[in-house]
Amino acid sequence: MTLEITSPQNPRIREVVRLRDRRGRQNQSRFIIDGLREIQRACATSLIIEEVYFDTAQCQQGPEHTTLSILQKSGIKLIEVSGRVMEKLSYGQRRLAMVAVAKTPPLRTLEDFTAKPEAFIIVLEAVEKPGNLGAIVRTADAAGVDAVFLSGGTHDLFNPNTIRSSSGAIFHLPVIHTQHDELESWLDDNAFKTFATRVDGAINYAQANFTGKVAFVMGTEATGLSNDWNHQNSSAISIPMLGIADSLNVSTSCAVICFEALRQRSQA
Repeated sequence: MTLEITSPQNPRIREVVRLRDRRGRQNQSRFIIDGLREIQRACATSLIIEEVYFDTAQCQQGPEHTTLSILQKSGIKLIEVSGRVMEKLSYGQRRLAMVAVAKTPPLRTLEDFTAKPEAFIIVLEAVEKPGNLGAIVRTADAAGVDAVFLSGGTHDLFNPNTIRSSSGAIFHLPVIHTQHDELESWLDDNAFKTFATRVDGAINYAQANFTGKVAFVMGTEATGLSNDWNHQNSSAISIPMLGIADSLNVSTSCAVICFEALRQRSQA
């Protein structure tokens, strides 16, 4: 049975709106998913979708209508809302057709990941901006990366901006939470070739060998990588900069290097 809510002041709606803030997500152990494509991709995983709010006016036909029928058959609670309510639930100036609420899953750790012989991973050190994090996960998914590892910083994996920027890939690609010391030991024990991306890296990325077990380590644009990643545990690579800019956005750098790695690995 479908519920119906017409008032933006409804207590249930207020609780969902609070999920746009980190504290709200932490307090409720839930997060919000914006948009049709992201909801479809979330539903194709083991995530627990608690409820989906939808605007009937935007879901009378097409993929939105089809998705609602699938959600209803799967037993997910559907809540019909008025246009005013959907405006309150939506992000910024966009008025969405549907918004989902899911339970926050347990964080994945090193114990949840087994490195295959040709493992290809990305390590992010203190990359905390949701847009960058989501874009990197989307790129990693497209380039055949096996997992993204988060080291250092306070990452907000289920920030709506992260989910949106990842185009829903955040629900499919393993994202592992770890700390530097245990990660460094794990990389060494598993015989990874580790490449640290630095503005002053001595090796041109296009001349490095990215076949075999490979880990790319990337830091923030503001401070780059810390001294934790040095010549003893990684090889420093760089992307040549021919203009006045001295660096690229971290998600752009990730795309350049990942697809060079994909090219090499496809030809190996």
